[in-house]
Amino acid sequence: MKKIIVIPGDGIGKEITDSAVAVLKKVDAKFKIGLEFEYRDAGGAAYDKFGEPLPAETLDACKKADAVLFGAVGGPKWDNIEVSKRPEKALFGIRKGLGLYGNLRPVKIYAPLIDGSPLKPNLVTGVDLLIVRELVGGIYFGERCESEIVDGVERAWDTEIYSVPEIERIVKLAFESAQKRRKKVTSVDKANVLASSRLWRRVVNEIAKNYPDVELNHLYVDNCAMQLAVNPAQFDVIVTSNMFGDILSDEAAVISGSIGLLPSASIGELTSFYEPIHGSAPDIAGKNIANPMGTIASAAMLLRYSLNEEKAAQAIEAAIDKTLEDGYRTPDLFKEGCKKISTTEATEIICERI
Repeated sequence: MKKIIVIPGDGIGKEITDSAVAVLKKVDAKFKIGLEFEYRDAGGAAYDKFGEPLPAETLDACKKADAVLFGAVGGPKWDNIEVSKRPEKALFGIRKGLGLYGNLRPVKIYAPLIDGSPLKPNLVTGVDLLIVRELVGGIYFGERCESEIVDGVERAWDTEIYSVPEIERIVKLAFESAQKRRKKVTSVDKANVLASSRLWRRVVNEIAKNYPDVELNHLYVDNCAMQLAVNPAQFDVIVTSNMFGDILSDEAAVISGSIGLLPSASIGELTSFYEPIHGSAPDIAGKNIANPMGTIASAAMLLRYSLNEEKAAQAIEAAIDKTLEDGYRTPDLFKEGCKKISTTEATEIICERI
């Protein structure tokens, strides 16, 4: 059996994880994977029950699981509690506890939704890229000072530090991901200015020698940001540092026209963690109108990266494609001429197409 820990979290989290579990059960019945689901609390829901956002029992269960499927955390209900108890702290605790070192953020343009992109259709046709972001190093984790006085002037500083093993680990993940896709890696840095980026580029070039079937090119981060806006279809896999990945993945997410469709995976040393990129949307929680497709697509990533069940993953992705092609839309995507459906209806329709 393959144990999946399901953490619904807050807001629409229960609705969207229920949808993803229903789809996983459908592919399990078809492909005989042997999935077992166990539910745990984290975020505001855990704070309300236990007085803390990440109970030790939840983290322990995650460490022993084959994968973790996550909904969303947070909401105005918990805005005024002590900072250390805020729902978002659960995410940081899970990332640290599981050693989640690499974030995978796919961005795909669904043909029926191409008009929803802020870019012109001719620019986004065929876009299907994956951003691989280093998650536990770099400037976000370097030494810092918020205020010091030097020669009578106040200043602040942050340090960007990367070691060779940290770079090697994330770059190998990118090349291995590219081998399953279109075999092209774009490494993004600022090697014309930053010493840490020059080390990054040198390590990338060394790692690339082990993957002769994968094409490698380098871009400075400012050029990459521009290219995502003017020619995003050129990219297959983008690999970059923590801060650059944070910025570029948010830029790329806008290209799709709806964050409700976008999944993500965080690859860890112990196990891996899968979640949609949207938030908890407490304003629509319980109304059965949330778009579950980002979470369902995250479940497909779970099958691909944690369980090596590529055919099952493709079956889910094809079912999402077919649902959209057939004109079904949750309220966030709805326009005249389409068929408006609820969260549960979207789930049922996707299951029917598997």
